[in-house]
Amino acid sequence: MLDTDVVVAAMRSPGGASAALLTLLSLGHGTLLMRSAMALEYEAVCCRDQHARAVPGGIGQVKGYLDDLFLLAEEVVIHFNWRPLLPDPADELILAAAINGRAEGLVSFNTKHFQGAPERFGIALLTPGEALRQIRRKVIS
Repeated sequence: MLDTDVVVAAMRSPGGASAALLTLLSLGHGTLLMRSAMALEYEAVCCRDQHARAVPGGIGQVKGYLDDLFLLAEEVVIHFNWRPLLPDPADELILAAAINGRAEGLVSFNTKHFQGAPERFGIALLTPGEALRQIRRKVIS
């Protein structure tokens, strides 16, 4: 599972850990889980002016990037919600998808926002750099 900030970082900084993580996922080294509500949230945030202006191809490139991302994702069906566990409803969407999708990890720059909730369900809470290192270790071994 990827927090919205991780998707924005991957789009804005193609040389960073978030982009490298998405590249490894696109090569089959893990699965990107997503709900349609998350796709809408990613689109709303990524298409904001400040993000679209930071991408060389502007809004067209942002939309192309998101299309590619959505094709990569596996949809999660929500069978049960454990709300409220977190202060931010947008984070609840991500946590519910991680739980219902049986994610191994939830990737976020803002680990404080999740307040240890993923761990209660056996889901590792990782920064993009930590997730990248874990996947690389699995690929190498």
